[in-house]
Amino acid sequence: MSRPEPDHRSDRKRAAAERGAVEIVRALRGQGKTAYLAGGCVRDTLLGLAPTDFDVATNATPDEVLELFDDAHAVGKSFGVVIVRFGRVSLGETAGSPSPAATIEVATFRREGAYSDKRRPDSVEFCGPDEDAKRRDFTINAMFLDPLADGPVERRVIDTVGGLDDIRDGIIRAVGNPADRLAEDHLRALRAVRFASRFGFAIEPVTGAAIREHAADLQGVSPERIGDELRRMLGRRVPVEARRRAIELIECLNLAIPILGSEQGVQLSGASWSVLDAIGSSSDFPTTLLAWLHDREGLGRANADKASDRLVARSRLLRRSIVLSNEETDDLVGISRGLVHLERGWTGASVSQRKRWAASDWFDGALVLLNGRNPDAASRVQSDRNSLASDPIGLAPEPWVSGDDLIASGLRPGPDFKERLARAYDAQLEGSAATAHEALQVALADPD
Repeated sequence: MSRPEPDHRSDRKRAAAERGAVEIVRALRGQGKTAYLAGGCVRDTLLGLAPTDFDVATNATPDEVLELFDDAHAVGKSFGVVIVRFGRVSLGETAGSPSPAATIEVATFRREGAYSDKRRPDSVEFCGPDEDAKRRDFTINAMFLDPLADGPVERRVIDTVGGLDDIRDGIIRAVGNPADRLAEDHLRALRAVRFASRFGFAIEPVTGAAIREHAADLQGVSPERIGDELRRMLGRRVPVEARRRAIELIECLNLAIPILGSEQGVQLSGASWSVLDAIGSSSDFPTTLLAWLHDREGLGRANADKASDRLVARSRLLRRSIVLSNEETDDLVGISRGLVHLERGWTGASVSQRKRWAASDWFDGALVLLNGRNPDAASRVQSDRNSLASDPIGLAPEPWVSGDDLIASGLRPGPDFKERLARAYDAQLEGSAATAHEALQVALADPD
């Protein structure tokens, strides 16, 4: 199996962010302040992963942070958050070895008041690291790391909530009372699923019970935020097993109903997940979403037309419920309609039609759906596609004939241009026209 090429640009950006965060900690310590790395970068370091973001937590006030760093911006001053940007000069880079700029979030230790909008605290009060840890969502995200201390990483961690033990045991546990943490922001229910599926962790039973009990509260979270979490769990860059695990947890915790607007949940023991099992590493978010919808609604028993109609209808509802982009919606509808072409139309289709379908944006996603519904049929379609792609003509060559060619040949632009160009391209795809001149003659000829 081939490995992806290393992303040196991302590696350099990550290294720049880490250096920037450490320099911020060093500068704050030089002013007599307490400062640590905080949150996800600590968790990922302990898990042996490469953190993508580095945050700093400190007892310095936002005004003190703004005064200390030249390129600092108070994006959330009332919440104690300042953004500090480090460029090439700040990181000590020379002109011969430029480094990407690093943007670091610096937050003052704080305790939070009530969450009236279920997203942000109504008030904050600056405090120390112990109290700051208590307001965070999960124990694995509530630890601090001293980057200037010596010794193994675990000895440099400041942990007052049991995060180290939960990292070792593979557990997602809410900090304090799970119901309180969920009441503050119920998107944390989906974050718990994302972390559990990403790391292969179990959700601690009391935390899981609270999520299940308050699952309906997810309906109060903005659809945009829910959609963003789903993309992070079900997107192409996520390993297939993690995507499957995320969907299983969503179903088990009763979160599918508020997310998808379904009337009822699914008992996994009785559900057939044949299409979901067919998704591969190259399947994108729309394909994974359709596979999930197909299986949970039992569409394997429906014919292609009925399954497609149902998926199209659900896709259009999801456009609003999780705020799909126009492109995502088009992908969902295209893949759903494409299933009919592959399942019912492929065998009797012409070579040119098969090539057009095989070159369509929806083809790979529709083939995944077909593979879950009828693996033998999917295998035949894939074999045919491979044969079509290997012939000298190819699946989607550049058309030999354009509208300009028709005009140059004396035709006036009109509604028949599209049909004439399609005939010429079909002849090119099938090989019945061997040259551009022959394809043009096909286009110029009046249909019988």
